[in-house]
Amino acid sequence: MVEESRILSLPKNFVEALSNPFVGREEEAKIVTLALMTKEHAILIGEPGTAKSAIVRRAADLLNAKFFMYLLTKYTEPAELFGALDINALKQGIYKRITKDKLPESEIAFLDEIFNANSAILNALLSLLNERVIYDGYNVIKTPLRTLIAASNRVPDEPELEALYDRILLRHFTKPVGEDKWGELVQAAWELEFTSKWVVKEPIMTIEDLDLIYSYLPKVDYSPIRSKLLRLFMMLEEKGIHLSDRRKGKVTKLAAAHALLNGRLKTEEEDLIVIKYIAPREQDDYEKVSALLSEELKTPLRYMKELNDILTNVKETQKFVETAPENDPRLIELIRSFKMARDRVISLGRESGDEKVEKYAREVVAEIDTLLEKIAKKLGIYT
Repeated sequence: MVEESRILSLPKNFVEALSNPFVGREEEAKIVTLALMTKEHAILIGEPGTAKSAIVRRAADLLNAKFFMYLLTKYTEPAELFGALDINALKQGIYKRITKDKLPESEIAFLDEIFNANSAILNALLSLLNERVIYDGYNVIKTPLRTLIAASNRVPDEPELEALYDRILLRHFTKPVGEDKWGELVQAAWELEFTSKWVVKEPIMTIEDLDLIYSYLPKVDYSPIRSKLLRLFMMLEEKGIHLSDRRKGKVTKLAAAHALLNGRLKTEEEDLIVIKYIAPREQDDYEKVSALLSEELKTPLRYMKELNDILTNVKETQKFVETAPENDPRLIELIRSFKMARDRVISLGRESGDEKVEKYAREVVAEIDTLLEKIAKKLGIYT
């Protein structure tokens, strides 16, 4: 039980340590962590300067993993990724590459602008993603690669790139942080540049720990989400969002990993949020899928939205109460209405099982109590 408790705590600790230095990049850190937990690959799509490579490099540091990073162009040669030919071996009639510090020896890799790769590299990457091997002439190079994280500023529309894009299971569309976080961003950039606050002094976990976490995935009970998952597949098809059989089959593994990330060995509806990383092909799809999941799943986001709607109503009603005449009969109806709303808020907090939602629910209850007190004073119930 001690070992199980340790294993269940590792993913959450890792994703928190990964996201800490970066403002507004919790989602990207989560995706990288899920990819590592499941031995899958991911792609981050968006404009440059959104911390994509920095997050992946930090993930490798937090694992003390062998890391390879490269920016691809149409002129990139296979030797730049896979190593130069060994001339001395070639003189002896042996064809092999010098792979030291190159992609074939990496455990985590980051390839920027992956869709710029030429056909020779694309073909090699397909076998690397699928089988963790590189076919090089007459040689088969086995690699220790666990996860490849790719980046691009676009979704490919060329047919020759479709196969590669489909092999990358997790997809996320990155955006610059919002105006409300610019102050935090400036401070974080300063700390990263001029202080040692976020320097990784020791790994959070190891590749061996990731293997242990992976071994726990089959132990996760996914039966609670099975019927809901099938329903969501049908709803996505109705919206014109088609998942290949391969992608449908991977959802339960990602949902199990999401449960482990939250310290559980049993899935819940909120774990199906991973569909938004698997189903969308492009940005428009992402918005549709996110909206559908927000409506259909009992996620913290859904609870927060309803609580926020109630709080907005409370604040608008406070303005009315301040200007309403004393003994206005509408105030009596408002007392009945907001007592029911109060019960609903308490119920939402309990039902969510989420610490942040419960805290927010308590804040909304306090606002409702203040409103009820103001109404009571208007009616002369209190002096």
